[in-house]
Amino acid sequence: MSKRLASLLAGALALAAAPALAEDEINASAGLTAEGSPLALHGYDPVAYFTEGAPMPGRAELTRVHGAVTYYFASEKSRDAFAKNPERYAPAYGGFCAYGVSVGKKFDGNPYFWTISGDRLYLNLNASIATKFKKDVPGSIAKAEQQWRKIQHVAVGDL
Repeated sequence: MSKRLASLLAGALALAAAPALAEDEINASAGLTAEGSPLALHGYDPVAYFTEGAPMPGRAELTRVHGAVTYYFASEKSRDAFAKNPERYAPAYGGFCAYGVSVGKKFDGNPYFWTISGDRLYLNLNASIATKFKKDVPGSIAKAEQQWRKIQHVAVGDL
């Protein structure tokens, strides 16, 4: 059996064994990574926002699967920190745009438009949406928390 086939088979088995999530609970890229799950955060390192204060692209050879998606990391140190506490570093609302969630929608979370508040990473769709979010971060988060309970398990196309 070739290494590629073995890797794909292992990935498929990992995906089958992953906990069942409702459709569109986590914002992930289409397609699968070598681990057999979709790519989260557009391949950016979620820990780097906290440690480097900036988005940093992750590397495909430094991965961790969490919540049925694969995260890439810029360093082993980031990967290990994530492994110890994934809930701290994974983006809020499954990586969907926090402002979008606050209005009951699931928009793409762009890794370049981000905020850390209360030790959580929040993503936004674009610069203008990030500006709206930042006008009242606590208020936006409070609205998003209420809406997320309603839309978390709803498919994007049904909102």
